[in-house]
Amino acid sequence: MAYFKVGKIVNTQGIKGEVKIVSHTDFPETRFQPGAELAILFQKQYLPVTIEKSRIQKGLPIVKFTEFNDINAVEKFKGSELYIAAEKRPADELASGEFYYHQIIGAQVIDAQTKEVYGPITEILSPGANDVWVVNSAKYGEILIPYIKSVILKVDVTQQQIWVDLPEGLIDREN
Repeated sequence: MAYFKVGKIVNTQGIKGEVKIVSHTDFPETRFQPGAELAILFQKQYLPVTIEKSRIQKGLPIVKFTEFNDINAVEKFKGSELYIAAEKRPADELASGEFYYHQIIGAQVIDAQTKEVYGPITEILSPGANDVWVVNSAKYGEILIPYIKSVILKVDVTQQQIWVDLPEGLIDREN
């Protein structure tokens, strides 16, 4: 069974078994709503949990799992990651032209004009207005590519290829 990371338990909240989560999903409103079925990766095993209630506090989801009722039961999960099983994801979440992180990570970035392969996407950053895709290039080192239409020309998730038109000065071609 395939799982996708949706967050990380960073602390407990109160004494009734609630936990604070740092979200790693573009869909926090659905991932952490009551009734959502997730899994905690704990001691190399996926423990199924169901969200009983949730709220947002200081930008972080605070959730209580149906399976645990006090702080002692959830304390051991601090630092554990939360996942959703692939079959639990709604199929229609993404609009046309949108992608899951796992579909982009590892894809090869190719210059649309020269056909030069820069290397694979290793990370996606979300600093603000637009995402930044990080490429680990053997020739140019780390390349930070803004996810904007004028730069990212084509994303082919089935071929794991991303065609780009990098702006002048984004990489140092001299070295």
